[in-house]
Amino acid sequence: MLNNQGRPTGAGAVAENAHARETFTRNRGLAMEEPLIFEVGRLDSTGVDIDEPEPFTQRLGKHARTAPIDLPGLSEPETMRHYVRLSQKNYAIDLGLYPLGSCTMKHNPRLNERMARLPGFGDIHPLQPVSTAQGALELMDTLAGWLMELTGASAVAMSPKAGAHGEACGMMAIKAAIEARGEGAQRRIVLVPESAHGTNPATAALIGYEVRAIPAREDGTVSVDAVRAALGPEVAALMLTNPNTCGLFEPEVVAIADAVHAAGAFFYCDGANFNAIVGKVRPMDLGVDAMHINLHKTFSTPHGGGGPGAGPVVLSPALAPFAPAPFVRRDGSAFTLVESAAGGQAFGRMTAFHGQMGMFVRAMSYMLSHGADGMRQASEDAVLNANYVRVCLSDVMSAPFGERPCMHEALFDDTWLKGSGVTTLDFAKAMIDEGYHPMTMYFPLVVHGAMLIEPTESESRASLDLFIMTLRDLAFSVQRGDVERFSGAPYHAPRRRLDETRAARQPVLRWTKPPPADGSRIAAE
Repeated sequence: MLNNQGRPTGAGAVAENAHARETFTRNRGLAMEEPLIFEVGRLDSTGVDIDEPEPFTQRLGKHARTAPIDLPGLSEPETMRHYVRLSQKNYAIDLGLYPLGSCTMKHNPRLNERMARLPGFGDIHPLQPVSTAQGALELMDTLAGWLMELTGASAVAMSPKAGAHGEACGMMAIKAAIEARGEGAQRRIVLVPESAHGTNPATAALIGYEVRAIPAREDGTVSVDAVRAALGPEVAALMLTNPNTCGLFEPEVVAIADAVHAAGAFFYCDGANFNAIVGKVRPMDLGVDAMHINLHKTFSTPHGGGGPGAGPVVLSPALAPFAPAPFVRRDGSAFTLVESAAGGQAFGRMTAFHGQMGMFVRAMSYMLSHGADGMRQASEDAVLNANYVRVCLSDVMSAPFGERPCMHEALFDDTWLKGSGVTTLDFAKAMIDEGYHPMTMYFPLVVHGAMLIEPTESESRASLDLFIMTLRDLAFSVQRGDVERFSGAPYHAPRRRLDETRAARQPVLRWTKPPPADGSRIAAE
């Protein structure tokens, strides 16, 4: 197909551009080639004038440096340009739609960032006197109250730093409760569905439990009968994700919770997908005993915002006494941070300090600016957007669970790619050429060649339409047998396809200066 200048478009353009003339600089317009910083600056010079030090006696003893530090000397403009160019090679939510399923890569409102930088929040220190941090403690107390309101919980542990950390907290509270009943030696098994996040079985194993898998049904959900068959006096807990990693709400969740409790076990819910049900469902009303909440996902600030995330854990009345320290206590108009739960049933501490204040402020700002109705609408829009993507692609891509409506993410498999010579990985790499970060690939493991798409509520109709039409165009290329568009992709990224397996198994973590080219005086210098 030709455009109005007679140039090829679509797959033809990809093939032609793949063999376009290379430039002298290896830059492509404003897509700048950037070497390592060690390859940019000279090791024998510096961009800053520093006076020679006066004679002194060093006191480092055996720790004194015996070789040159070998840091490259760059001027300030060179340093700035280097890191700006590197930043332009990263895909970001501020550049485009981020369809990573199970990750909830939503827009982070700039209001949240401004609030997190307010004096008293942005410059707070965990060791400063409590009397000087009353506003921060009040915010933590208010946020904790909202989290309990949204989930129906009786208590919340704020200190966990992320989802897996929160899982460990919830499961340690369960373990403490079981030991308090005198059943610690007896209940040594945790049930985990095959469709669970990988951190679930890892968490259970980390704290000393044996993991027993529960198979998923053909419709992608967990059967209460399968859970009942696996329950017994040796089971401590069930770890279930709801909505699950197939993007589906578990229809038998209440019956599952009843069966777990009847067997004397606890129900841990993975809250990674809470974004689909905020304001619509209170997890504790479903029979959940403990659930972590990824503040950095559900309440914006995708994946930690450049630092630690936050994974508070809400607890049922049965587990509330076992919540770890520290926690905020209100005494009239004053707030204190209880650092030790001596004499109580708390299992101890999860972390040195109180949690991640930056994430607390951002989440609180998100909640206050949206309100109860706004958070509920965000959940509804997330589900609407995912189903819009599912329906618009269902005629060209295969869905493992048929036409069943999904929750916040749409799941496809690789059945439609069979015999084409194109794999899920090839398809994902071709998305990079089109300017999109690939969706989550090969997860959940219960679906072969899985492609999991979560558009979130942040995306407009126009944004979704362009994304959908791009994927449809790629799908049509598969149908036409245009394997070349996929087999070598990405063609337009700063780097071509890498051997990711080798990179993971044999990483090169230290730069070494390459030998000079033979006969090249410039290279030698």
